[in-house]
Amino acid sequence: MNETQLLTHLVNELSQQRKTYEFACSRGSAKDFAEYKSLCGVLQGLGIAIELINDLVKKLEHDDE
Repeated sequence: MNETQLLTHLVNELSQQRKTYEFACSRGSAKDFAEYKSLCGVLQGLGIAIELINDLVKKLEHDDE
């Protein structure tokens, strides 16, 4: 497995985690506003991580050319 495949796998795993948190958030599973804010923070962090890794994959693919 090369770097690009590994990073793509990681993005897929993080995206699945994000979907899980989005589902929990949309179902109103937060017990209070503090927990809701925490869920939003996790979603934001996962989004940032996915974006950074996708940017890295593009850079690696571009460097291979």
